[in-house]
Amino acid sequence: MRDRRKFIKLSALGATFLGAGFHFEKAFAGSLGAAKGQKPIVISTWDHGIPANEAAWKVLSNKGSALDAVEAGVRVPEADPEVRTVGYGGFPDREGKVTLDACIMDKDSNCGAVAFLQHIKHPISVARKVMEDTPHVMLVGDGALKFALEKGFQKENLLTPASEKDWKNWLKESKYKPVINIENHDTIGMLALDANGDLAGACTTSGAAYKMHGRVGDSPIIGAGLFVDNEVGAATATGLGEAVIRMVGSHLVVELMRQGNSPEDACRLAVERIIAKQKDVKDLQVGFIALNKKGEYGGYCIHKGFNYAIQHASGKQLIDGKSKF
Repeated sequence: MRDRRKFIKLSALGATFLGAGFHFEKAFAGSLGAAKGQKPIVISTWDHGIPANEAAWKVLSNKGSALDAVEAGVRVPEADPEVRTVGYGGFPDREGKVTLDACIMDKDSNCGAVAFLQHIKHPISVARKVMEDTPHVMLVGDGALKFALEKGFQKENLLTPASEKDWKNWLKESKYKPVINIENHDTIGMLALDANGDLAGACTTSGAAYKMHGRVGDSPIIGAGLFVDNEVGAATATGLGEAVIRMVGSHLVVELMRQGNSPEDACRLAVERIIAKQKDVKDLQVGFIALNKKGEYGGYCIHKGFNYAIQHASGKQLIDGKSKF
C-alpha cells in the first residue's frame, strides 16, 4: 500500500507538471490562490482523492452542486478494487465479510448515513437515499441492506480474490494491530464548495482491516467522521475511528473555525485535543481536512504520512499534511 501510494503520488505529480492540462506554475499558483480563498473547490483525503476529485470537479466545473460533486467523487474509490480500504475490494472483518460505512451531508444540514452495510458497492449513494427518502439519518446492517435493495441497488459480492487471500493469510496468526497510514485508516472523506458558495461533504470506508464483526468507526457518524455547517465550513476525518468519535472530531474542527481559526489551525487544534486525551499516540494516527466558506483549506495529522488532494480552477495537487510528530 505504501509503495502504491508513492507511485500514485509521483504519477499524479508527473501528470501535474508534464501534462493533463496542468503545469508546475499553474499548480503552484493554484495553491496560493486557494490559500486566499477560491471557489469552486474540492478537497479529499489520501492519494485516491486524486481520481475522486477529478470526478467531483466534472460536476463543480459545470456549475453543479457540491452535494452531487461529493457523491460522484467518492463513488470512484468505492468502485475501485485496488483501493483496499473503501468499498469493493476493501479488507474484510475477522469473519471474512466486507462491511461498509458511509455518510453524506448537504448545505442545509440534511444528512444520511449507513453502517455495517454488506453487499452494496456504493454505500454513499445509499446514504444519500436515506437522507432524501426517509425521516431518519442512519440505517444499519440488514435494515440498510433491505432499504438499498428496495431502492434498486444491486446485491454483489464485495470480497475480491486479493482481499480474500490476504484475510486467509491473516487468519494464520489472527493478530490485530493496526498499522498507521497503511491499510487500516485510508478512509476517503471529501469536502466541496460549489460556484454558489454552498458546502457539502461525504465520507465512505470499509473500515479497519480485520476488525471485529459489527464494528463501526467514525466514518458514518455525523459530527465525528464528517460535519458541514454552511455558515462556517466543513471537515472530515481519517485514522482510528474510535479516537475521532471520542472527540466528535469533525464537529470540533468546524467549531474551531467558527471561533476564527483557519482550516489548518482548526485541524491542528483538534489533533492536539486528541493527543491530550490519549495515553499513548505512538501507534495512533488521526488526520483532519477542513474547508471554510471562503474556499480556504487545510489539513493536519498526528504522525507524518497523511496526505490530501485538492482541485480547483487553477490546478490540482497532492499535499503532504502537516503533523505533530
